[in-house]
Amino acid sequence: MPQLYGIQVLRALAALMVAVHHVQGDAGFLAAQAGTSFAPSRALPWTAGVDLFFVISGFIMVHSSAGLFDRPDGARLFVARRIARIVPLYWAATTLFLALLFASPALINSEMPSISQIAASYLFWPMANAANELQPIYSLGWTLNYEMLFYALFGAALLAPRRLVVPLVTVALAGLVAAQAFAGPLSLPFGFWGQPIVLEFAAGMAVGVLRQKGLRLDGGLRWLMAAVGVALFVIASGDGWAQTSWGAVLLRGPAALLLVTAAACGRNVTAPSALVRSLAVLGDASYALYVVHPFAMRALREVFARMAPEATGLFIVLALVAAVLAALAVYHWFERPMTKVLRRMLRA
Repeated sequence: MPQLYGIQVLRALAALMVAVHHVQGDAGFLAAQAGTSFAPSRALPWTAGVDLFFVISGFIMVHSSAGLFDRPDGARLFVARRIARIVPLYWAATTLFLALLFASPALINSEMPSISQIAASYLFWPMANAANELQPIYSLGWTLNYEMLFYALFGAALLAPRRLVVPLVTVALAGLVAAQAFAGPLSLPFGFWGQPIVLEFAAGMAVGVLRQKGLRLDGGLRWLMAAVGVALFVIASGDGWAQTSWGAVLLRGPAALLLVTAAACGRNVTAPSALVRSLAVLGDASYALYVVHPFAMRALREVFARMAPEATGLFIVLALVAAVLAALAVYHWFERPMTKVLRRMLRA
């Protein structure tokens, strides 16, 4: 399929937003060590990069899997390809995190997990950790627990006729949310899966269907949609209702939906600029950036803690650069080769 540069750019920006959120936490740690103050930026709700990822994921599953609809082996191929894409890097990151945790607990600052918690983390199964938080051992994996739910539902729906795939997944997601909202709190894993954020997958799928049906938007309208989306993100950075599970989704979800629709439904009449092409390259490595950036940042934080803890501004810049470079390296030398190897093994 031709590359959708707008979607690739959004993938890069989504991963960078999450990285900015985490690097500010590390900068705050350094400032506290140096006895100085640090005020994190609240210009955007940086964790809304996850909302962007979820809407993009819904879109990509419909867009990239169009050839699997109505195929007898479509469900198997879809699940195999998702496993090949997601599992190697996440398992490697989880294993590295565990190794560091056992080697230097003070560096990781995390409780020792039980065997059941370790197994749940590798299996993408929602389970409370030692701090009673619904997070896997490598905490960033909480989003992948949602992604795997979505992939399982989508793969199962591919057993049905083409016209029913998206409606079936949407009804399943909405049913989980409704059950949690009206009959909850539900026991795990349904209490985790029933959070309103999963509706963003359905929103992304809707964009994929609209694009397949021929929706194309002019440049002026797309820029207006993008501007409104950014404005909603800014509003969502406030306190109060905007930070509740429903408030966040009802602000961030539409914002992400507007941005993804604007990016996915262009007419592609002009060649992308050098900046867009560069961001698209980072978009290819966005999963690696999401998974590996804490390792790069924590390593650099240890260096600054010993040499210049007061230089928080310099730390933020260098940490983000280090995260991007690490992600590109991991993508080219680990993620992409491992994905190819596993797809061959799974005949996908």
